[in-house]
Amino acid sequence: MDRIRIYYKKEEALKYTGHLDLQKVWERYLRRAKLPLAYSQGFHPQPRINQALPLPLGITSLAEIIDIWLCDDQNRDTIENKLINTEQPGIEIIKLELIDLSLPKIQNLIVGAEYLVTLLDPIVVKELRYNIDRILLNKTTLREKRGKTYNLRPLIKELYLIQRENNKPISGDIFMSLLAIPGATGRPDEVLYELEIDPNNTRIARTKLLFQPA
Repeated sequence: MDRIRIYYKKEEALKYTGHLDLQKVWERYLRRAKLPLAYSQGFHPQPRINQALPLPLGITSLAEIIDIWLCDDQNRDTIENKLINTEQPGIEIIKLELIDLSLPKIQNLIVGAEYLVTLLDPIVVKELRYNIDRILLNKTTLREKRGKTYNLRPLIKELYLIQRENNKPISGDIFMSLLAIPGATGRPDEVLYELEIDPNNTRIARTKLLFQPA
């Protein structure tokens, strides 16, 4: 049995495909590529596919990771060629690695992610910088999700405006580094709401997944 780690981009065609549906997309993709998926045991066997960190709807990504298990040993280059030569809209393969079977699940290694937000509507820099500073200076930023209140602030590792033009309306970029901890994951749309920006008036891309220190 082989365990393969796949690094890939999730593009526009799949940005409204949720975590569970993406699992099915990958299952069909791997079958079309004629790769021998390994399955879990029990009454309801499932393909052994682990995604690193669920991506919120409406967000593209340059840095997705998924682990798959194959029941037959195959050459890494052969697997990569089969995937690249099998059309799957919305997925671009970056690279593959062979991973030791004994290593922890990929989702247990991820501690957060970085995002780049492109603002589609002009905004006043002074107001945006004020809202960013307001969030960063406070220890508590309460948000409500699914009827429950939580503190967003500890989930924000970094937050800053990339393009800076004092007091002039601009379309610029916001950088976010958000943490994922047991029971809570920082979401860029929630940060944008707190910044008084409608996420629907932005383009959001995940640019990097953050791993636990070695």
